Amino acid sequence: MTVADADPLTFDTSPRSLVELRDVTRSFPGPPEVQALKGVNLALAPGEYLSIVGPSGSGKSIMLNILGLLDRPTVGSYLIDGTETGRLSEDERAAVRARFIGFVFQAFHLMPRRSVLDNVLMPMLYSGVPRDERESRAREALERVGLGHRLSFLPASLSGGERQRVAVARAVVSGPRLLLADEPTGNLDQATSREVMGLFEELNADGLTLVVITHDQAIAERAPRCIRISDGRLSEVA
Repeated sequence: MTVADADPLTFDTSPRSLVELRDVTRSFPGPPEVQALKGVNLALAPGEYLSIVGPSGSGKSIMLNILGLLDRPTVGSYLIDGTETGRLSEDERAAVRARFIGFVFQAFHLMPRRSVLDNVLMPMLYSGVPRDERESRAREALERVGLGHRLSFLPASLSGGERQRVAVARAVVSGPRLLLADEPTGNLDQATSREVMGLFEELNADGLTLVVITHDQAIAERAPRCIRISDGRLSEVA
């Protein structure tokens, strides 16, 4: 099975890497030329929980963009479920992104004038979920994150932690196989951060492959596997 024909509603349990970066360099023209990622190699197994930690300017955002098919390597290969993504057109990349990858960001990125339910319904317009399944799936996702009683609320009426929970529900409602969380606790207090990370870890325990990108060492250390990024290079943290 390849990412092109995979069922987006199930998790891949095959032994091969779910995502793999091979000698990936991402450079930007100068002068002087800037290499944001330098010869990166990374393999991530289905169901794995990985954190990528590093300071501002270390290359974390570029890693997120590459892994999320928002950017392309200058050199090297990025494979998803055995498919070389460099061979995909922009439309094909967008389709894979919609069906395969969920995103959670620090800033929530919720639609302020739409209800909680509408915010969670929105990604299913693009991910191939049948129309007659969308509302039930959105309601189920919101129940899963503890917000089944907030369906008609607008984001501005929610706490920061609740807004991030809506963002998590939106990210997973289409059944992605990879969840990318970029500084997901950056706008939250410590107690709420623990709650949100606990939610991510429940999803991972159910089989969702999870990558958390953070500058917070305490958040990074929750993952069974941690990688440090510095000056565009990766190193495993023991």
